[in-house]
Amino acid sequence: MAVSVNGLGSGLDITSIVNSLMAVEALPQQQLKQAQSQQETLMGVLRTLNTKTAALATLATKAAAPGGLDLFTATTSTGGLTASAGASATAGTFDLTVTQLARTQVAVSAPLAAWPTDPGGAPVPLTFLDASGAATEVTPASTSIDDVVAAVNASGGPAKALKVSAGTDAGGAPLYRLQLTATRSGASGAFSVHEGTAAQVSSGTATDLMSRPGSAVVSPAQDAKALLYAGTAAEQVVTSATNTFTGIVPGVAVTATAAAVGVASTVTVSGDTAGIAKQAGDLVSAVNDVLGAISDNARVTTTAGSGGGVSAARGGLLTGDSTIRRIAAAVTDAAYRPTSDGRSPSQIGLVIQRDGSITFDKDVLTAALSADADATRAALSEIAGRVAAAAKDASAPVSGSLSQLIAGRQSVSDDLGTRIATWDQRLADRRTALLAIYNAMDTALGTLKSQQSWLTSQIAGLPSFSQNSK
Repeated sequence: MAVSVNGLGSGLDITSIVNSLMAVEALPQQQLKQAQSQQETLMGVLRTLNTKTAALATLATKAAAPGGLDLFTATTSTGGLTASAGASATAGTFDLTVTQLARTQVAVSAPLAAWPTDPGGAPVPLTFLDASGAATEVTPASTSIDDVVAAVNASGGPAKALKVSAGTDAGGAPLYRLQLTATRSGASGAFSVHEGTAAQVSSGTATDLMSRPGSAVVSPAQDAKALLYAGTAAEQVVTSATNTFTGIVPGVAVTATAAAVGVASTVTVSGDTAGIAKQAGDLVSAVNDVLGAISDNARVTTTAGSGGGVSAARGGLLTGDSTIRRIAAAVTDAAYRPTSDGRSPSQIGLVIQRDGSITFDKDVLTAALSADADATRAALSEIAGRVAAAAKDASAPVSGSLSQLIAGRQSVSDDLGTRIATWDQRLADRRTALLAIYNAMDTALGTLKSQQSWLTSQIAGLPSFSQNSK
């Protein structure tokens, strides 16, 4: 790169002159940078629209899925009993009387200063038998109660262990109990524990740990129980390993607390009108979010002239884009076209406005559900399915029209970036050339000035003659 020291020979400000010339030379690159900035701004708008459209596709797909609008609620007549209903539930009622709650087995050993050893001095193994009779043998690393707890908890057996303080013995040494809690609630979590190996348990030579004086089963394993049709010839006992009963009727779960024991309760399952209305309202909001984003960026703004007329009009970033128009038309058509049975969306609360947006009337949908729940859910599901298809066509990661539009704009931006980079080198070369030209000119002018000074001094040194000189 040429180096210039301003005007040593000529007195000219070479740097300023070259900078001014380069500003003109760089105008084409500035235009490219402006074009690239516009592309980046447009892609930002398109990406935001694509995100909103993808969110609409997800929401509509959920509503259109089989059973997506089969929403139910379940209530009970007893405060100690709660119920929930899923998509497979059916509206109706049934009576239930809880007779006992589920319990998790908890057993504690007699107070111990240390874990016992066998005749050889090694810690005695423990063997757990679960409700099915499967054995889990545990061998502690030492006679320390902590090591026994660690070995039990690492065994993956039917119980977990905890060391609990139990005072001191006659000599003041601390005593501890081994508390064992089943890993599963209910009768299926029941276990027994023996001092000895699995083989000794099988042969009957192992000692039941709970047979030791001072040991106890604090909480026996038991299932929750309830009666259907209590007091009738059809009385039926239902059980659960937890305090939640499932499968009494399809899709309904009933959870009991102590307050429900012995109390006859009625469970009522009904359609969840509020839940369906929320899904419909969310769907309409998402549709309007997409249509609003398109409208905001496709709006033409005008400037009033001095005489009151329009002096200028300016389109938005999406004005005139045929792809965007097709997306808006497809989403609007999907949301407001009549259903396959000729039902208008306005009959279930979806009303199109003059500006193209859609409003949701919850009261109209509630009335429609009350009059014919199945037909109303089917109509809403069909509309949601159409909206989902239109939104997916636009926002699919590769094949979607918005995705392809963004990819095309990105290609243009990348090409502009390449051209801008080419101009960087071109301008650098041009600056070097201009500096070389002006430096050479400065040198030449400096030489001429030196010659001028010499000639001036020579002329000044010549003798002068008057007219009278001979």
